[in-house]
Amino acid sequence: MSQTNMDQLCINTIRTLAMDAIQKANSGHPGAPMAMAPVAYCLWQQFLRYDPEHPIWANRDRFVLSAGHASALLYSLLHLCQVKAVDPTYEVLGKLSVALDDIKNFRQLDSRCPGHPEYRWTSGVETTTGPLGQGAANSVGMAIAGFWQAGYFNRPDFELFDYDVYALLGDGCMMEGVTCEAASYAGHLKLSNLCWIYDSNNITIEGSTDLSFTEDVEARFKSYGWNVTSVQDANDLDALEKAYTLFRNTDDRPTLIIVESHIAYGSPNKQDTHAAHGEPLGEEEIKLTKKNYGWPEDKQFYIPDGVVEHFRKGIGKRSREMRDKWMEKYEKYKHKFPELADHIYAMQHRKLPEGWDRDITGFPADPKGIATRVSSGKVLNAIANNVPWLIGGSADLAPSTKTTIISEDAGVFSIKYMKGRNFHFGIREHAMGSIINGLSLSKLRSYGSTFLIFSDYERPAIRLSSLMEIPVIHIFTHDSIGVGEDGPTHQPVEQIASLRAIPGLITLRPADANEVVEAWRVIMQLRHEPVALILTRQGLPTLDRSRYAPAAGLRRGAYILADAEKERPDVILIGTGSEVPLCIDAYEQLTSDGIRARVVSMPSWELFEQQDQDYRDSVLPPSVKARVSVEQASTIGWERYAGTQGKIIGMNTFGTSAPLKDIQKKFGFTPDRIVSAAKDVIKENT
Repeated sequence: MSQTNMDQLCINTIRTLAMDAIQKANSGHPGAPMAMAPVAYCLWQQFLRYDPEHPIWANRDRFVLSAGHASALLYSLLHLCQVKAVDPTYEVLGKLSVALDDIKNFRQLDSRCPGHPEYRWTSGVETTTGPLGQGAANSVGMAIAGFWQAGYFNRPDFELFDYDVYALLGDGCMMEGVTCEAASYAGHLKLSNLCWIYDSNNITIEGSTDLSFTEDVEARFKSYGWNVTSVQDANDLDALEKAYTLFRNTDDRPTLIIVESHIAYGSPNKQDTHAAHGEPLGEEEIKLTKKNYGWPEDKQFYIPDGVVEHFRKGIGKRSREMRDKWMEKYEKYKHKFPELADHIYAMQHRKLPEGWDRDITGFPADPKGIATRVSSGKVLNAIANNVPWLIGGSADLAPSTKTTIISEDAGVFSIKYMKGRNFHFGIREHAMGSIINGLSLSKLRSYGSTFLIFSDYERPAIRLSSLMEIPVIHIFTHDSIGVGEDGPTHQPVEQIASLRAIPGLITLRPADANEVVEAWRVIMQLRHEPVALILTRQGLPTLDRSRYAPAAGLRRGAYILADAEKERPDVILIGTGSEVPLCIDAYEQLTSDGIRARVVSMPSWELFEQQDQDYRDSVLPPSVKARVSVEQASTIGWERYAGTQGKIIGMNTFGTSAPLKDIQKKFGFTPDRIVSAAKDVIKENT
């Protein structure tokens, strides 16, 4: 790709749009967009398979800006390539995803150009980035998805899925642990459709990377099993072209391109320091830099004639032709493989195939019962029979979390068996959460599992799944101090409360096997909400639903499980998960003592809060002040439902190492303690 005057004009247009946007906002990071403009230009204009008219084309290449602080670079590209907006119903709209006015309103209220790229907010943004390393790990999930889709859908003469995934990382991404976890896993899987571009500019917010980062990145990635190449000058388009071509020709491992970058400013003595990297350049420096580019110094947001047309003739024309050929092939595919074509459509639109739940069955009443992790595994497999793109795995705990899909052809995913549905993520909880986000962003229905205590390691990814509104399934087992002898290091106390604090995340803690069934029915029909499914290690009684209310009440978040006959209850017992059977035992004792009691099973605060006020008041009547909540976890938040005049039985300390029964007795999780609390609260409210 020999550099032409038009190439340089396009590159400098990207740079100056970024500079002007950041200066007008008086906020942002100009360094990376300016340095990486040639790198991104070469990729988009010559290599990236991405049709601006159809930005959700299923076989498009993905470009992930893991270094999300360089958002102005991506917004400039989206505008210059004239990428169209897409609405939530997947209808391509006529307007641009990023108009020039959006760039002018960079980082301002309601602009399509927020401070860091946000999925669902700006079409063309493949994932929400900002927390460094997250985008890199997401890209691993996307690359896996590409291979999985190829393994499941492709047929001879019908290669519908063969896309590549590119991610742009900075020094900060390289330092984050999640990047290391994800890179290790990508190398293990030999994801040859994955290319990371590392902007090695030796600068972080505090100054030179010499302060904290002196490792040999090339050696590290070679040890991961990656192909590593380097470009000594980010402005060298010929060297960049060779590096991208090398990636395309590498079919046995992922590729890392290390790009050395240095920014040319207007002031000859100016360095790429904190001021340039993390703050606007200032009007004077911008004028000098534009002069250095041969740019009109006083023009802002200037796009020279021919620049947009050049992109249209490059990425626009090339990708449109590729998509047109793909659509022709897809039309023939629909006639030859109609069921698979239906699956592609359903998957891309987050719809469920007809009969997806036909193999789900209920569980008979059983005083001994089973652990909810076990019943969940059975329901998961019943659903997986009919939803082929439901895939996932565990952070080295599948035998404990019961999340293995067991069928004749499920298998373990590898490049040799690309349609494998089970993943061994290894002890990499953080990367697992980010990778399953990447799978979900590629429209697969993904899940990951570990013990609830290790949700702490996964939390950044969980938060982003909520922010992006993607229906990822986070499965957590060993959900309480009931873990027992493993002791306080493995006994979750504060984790449930902290998960409930994440906006948009639905937490579900079912009380028995039949609530598990209903939980999965809810989960599978979600399209924009991630879920934390919280399950027990220990066995729980399967409640007799002919005596107690149907488990279908779970769908409303909380429901009356057992009630006083005819009259208003004297006291309401509220429980979740493994504590509901304790409430039932207490209810039976209270009833035999002539006390009118009600048991409310509350598996999901979030679903309950979505109900109308009349329903919520029917479950928890405001006039009944005597309430007792019971959960083997932090008491934070339970005052919302127990009320100021109720009692909360929960954990205000860490647990201890002992057998389950001894722990429950020590911390007061017994029917007798609940009965005593109920009687006390009745007295206090009469």
